[in-house]
Amino acid sequence: MLDFKIKFKRQIEILGLCLAKNYEGKTLSDFAELFGVEELTIKRDLGDLRTSGILIHSAKGRGVTVDKKPSADKIRELIKQYSALTSSGSFVEKSTALLVTRLKEEALANMVVLQMCIDTNTMAVIDYEKDADVYERNLEIAPLLIFQTDNYWRLLTLNEGRIKQFLMNKILHAKASPRTFKPVSKEKIDDVFKYSFRSWLGEDTYSIKLSFSSYWADRLKPKQLLDSETFTTMPDGSIEYTATVNSLDEIAGWIVTRGEGVKVISPPELKTRVIELAEGVLKNYK
Repeated sequence: MLDFKIKFKRQIEILGLCLAKNYEGKTLSDFAELFGVEELTIKRDLGDLRTSGILIHSAKGRGVTVDKKPSADKIRELIKQYSALTSSGSFVEKSTALLVTRLKEEALANMVVLQMCIDTNTMAVIDYEKDADVYERNLEIAPLLIFQTDNYWRLLTLNEGRIKQFLMNKILHAKASPRTFKPVSKEKIDDVFKYSFRSWLGEDTYSIKLSFSSYWADRLKPKQLLDSETFTTMPDGSIEYTATVNSLDEIAGWIVTRGEGVKVISPPELKTRVIELAEGVLKNYK
């Protein structure tokens, strides 16, 4: 079973690299060297891919090429299968649908390139859309983990000495860099997720204290939002909530969406951000 998974993962990676614009012209020999197998094994892989409906061939002078781009449905299926082989997290169909709608075949190409960089501790170079029509070109990053939350695939990276995340549907192109990086321990990555709802990740931490009305108390007590949280029931039925988070912006946005009955006790800067966000929302209705 393990050999089958290794083979299947390699076949999807071959296809993904062939779809990546920066990897055109790879030969059977190139792929054999890359994956540490014989050229005959790569030929068999191409045969298996053709059997599954992928029109992929090795052509003299052109290398391994995909004659016809796979359909969006096929790309979604392959990303689902690839993510099951490379990630321990659950698969969210909507995340993939949004990714493929935006990037089409580049979605699979980028995921394969970046996952292979993760597997080998190799730096990656990406073109990233920060905002509408605002791009960062040739940005070198150390990719650590591909994960999904809030209906988006995300990439956790080490960038300029800090842990950051990028939305996968804003990574327009990705390629491997010739440079490598020192692996980041699983414990450090786990700590990054420890203080977040997984939509904002960082290394800074902030202690927060909130007050929830009795209405919210009944709804929050059965749930665990963060590992660091504590609940204290007050005489009037409300609860005092404390936790450690790694983004005041993330928790401020979460508080505003709860509406009435959630109040910031500390820190003062969190209270300020909540007020600013709420006032911004109200301006839409004036």
